[in-house]
Amino acid sequence: MPKHSHDHDPLNELLRPPQGETEEDRVIRLAQEAEARRRSQAIDESIKAERIEQRKKSVVRLLLLGQSESGKSTTLRHFQRLYIPSAFRAERMLWRSVIQLNIVRSVRTILDAVSTASPPPPPPNDTQSPAEESEDDTPSVPHDIELLKMRLSPLHHVEAFLIAKLIPPSQDDAWAPITASSTGGTLVSTYHHVPDQHWHHSQEIFVRPGASSWKGILSRSFPSATTARPNSIDDATSTSMTRDEAQQVLHTCCGDIISLWNNWFVRQLLTKRKIRLEEAPGFFLNDLQRVTALNYIPSDDDVLRARLKTVGVSEYRCEMEAAAGREQGTEWRIIDVGGSRSQRATWVPYFDDVHAIIFLAPISAFDQVLAEDRTVNRLEDSVLLWKAICSNKLLANVDLVLFLNKCDILEAKLKAGIRLAKYVRSYGDRANDLDTACKYFRSKFSAIHREYSPLPRKFYAFCTSVTDTTTTAGILASVRDMVVRRNLKQSRLL
Repeated sequence: MPKHSHDHDPLNELLRPPQGETEEDRVIRLAQEAEARRRSQAIDESIKAERIEQRKKSVVRLLLLGQSESGKSTTLRHFQRLYIPSAFRAERMLWRSVIQLNIVRSVRTILDAVSTASPPPPPPNDTQSPAEESEDDTPSVPHDIELLKMRLSPLHHVEAFLIAKLIPPSQDDAWAPITASSTGGTLVSTYHHVPDQHWHHSQEIFVRPGASSWKGILSRSFPSATTARPNSIDDATSTSMTRDEAQQVLHTCCGDIISLWNNWFVRQLLTKRKIRLEEAPGFFLNDLQRVTALNYIPSDDDVLRARLKTVGVSEYRCEMEAAAGREQGTEWRIIDVGGSRSQRATWVPYFDDVHAIIFLAPISAFDQVLAEDRTVNRLEDSVLLWKAICSNKLLANVDLVLFLNKCDILEAKLKAGIRLAKYVRSYGDRANDLDTACKYFRSKFSAIHREYSPLPRKFYAFCTSVTDTTTTAGILASVRDMVVRRNLKQSRLL
C-alpha cells in the first residue's frame, strides 16, 4: 500500500544520518550532538539556578512618609551612610555646594530682617523736637551692621552662582516660598523677580529626581567628585581639588559672617521676629571657620544636616554591602515622596507591594504653621496625616514605624521656657520636659493607631533626632531587622 504525504515526517528526515556516512564521520557527528546537548542542558540549569536565586533574594520596599521638612530625606541619607557607605562617601563632595547655599541663605535671612528695621537715625539737630521722632518701636540699625551689609555684598553673586550649578536650565519653576516653617519663625519679605545681582527674596529652591538630577550635574562639574574619594577627611591632602569660586568668597567673608551672626542687635532682632535659624535644617553658622576653609570636604554629619528641598517621588535601589551587615545581597527599594500638601496625592500608587512605612512626625513643630496654609498648625497636620495612613485599607497589612522626630529641637524649646500646653491644650499641667512630652506624644499616636487601623497589627514608635547619627543608627538597625524578618516570613523563607 503506497504511503500518503501526511505520513512524511520532516524531523525524522532531518535527524537521519546522512547517506554514505563513514564510521569516522559518524563518531564526529555524535560527539557534536552530545556537546550541543551538554551546552543546552547547562544553559537550562543556569536559568533555573538564576530563577531560584532571584526567589531567594530578599527585596524590601520601604516608603518614607511625612509632611515637608519632617526629616524624610535625612532618614534616607542615614540608610545610605549605614548600608551603602562607599556610595555615600563618593557623593560627599557634591554636597559642598548645597552647604555653601545653606550658609548664604542663612545670611540672606538675617539681612532680610535687618533691611526692614529702621535706618540709622540722622545726627540730632536743634530744630527737631522729641515729638517729631519716629514712633516705630523697631530698633535702628547700627552703623556697623550697615558696614557688614556692604562687605557681604559678594554673597549676592555666590547665591546666583550656586543656584545655577544646582538647577538645570530646563527647571525654571524650581522655587518654593520660604516661610515660617523653613526658618522656625516668620520671614518679613515676599518674593519678586529680581536680577541675579540681588537676593532671591523669600524663595527656597527645590530639585527634582530624574536623569538631570543635581548630583548628575555636579558630577560633571567635579570630575573627581565621584572617583578617588578619600575615605576620611584626613586623607584629603590636595587642596587644589577642593577649591572653587564660591568657597573662596565664603572663606574671605567668614569673619564678617561671624560678626553678623554674633552681633547683639541681630540676635535681638531675630528673637523679636521669632526667626529661629538654629532650629532650621541646613544651619551651619556655628561652624563657619570649619566649613568655609579652602580645603573643606563635608563630613558625614554635614551631609546629614544639609538642606535641599526635594519634590516629586524618588525611588532608590541599593544592595547591602558586605561591611554593612549580614543582610548582604538584600535589595532595598526606598521610596522618598514629597511631603507638601500638593504632593500627597502622589502617595497612593506607591502603597502597593510596600513592606513597611516609616512615618516621620516632627513633634518640635508644635508652635509652627504649614508653609502652604498658615492657619494650620504643623503638629495638628501630622496627627491628621497619621490618622489617614493608619485608616487606609490598602495599608492594612503593612507595618507602620513612627518616628517622633526632631526631639533635640523640642528639648531646646522646652528648656527655653516655651510651654507645650500653650499650643497643645490636652497636654494639661504635665511637666514641661522632654521625657514627659515624648511619653505624651507616643501615647497619643499609639491610641490613634489602635483606633483607626482596619486590622490589629504591631506598633513601632521611636523618639528620634535624625541628625544624631549614633542613636539613629541603632534605630534604623532595629527597623531593618524587623522589616527583613517580616519579609522573610511572608516569603516563607523563615
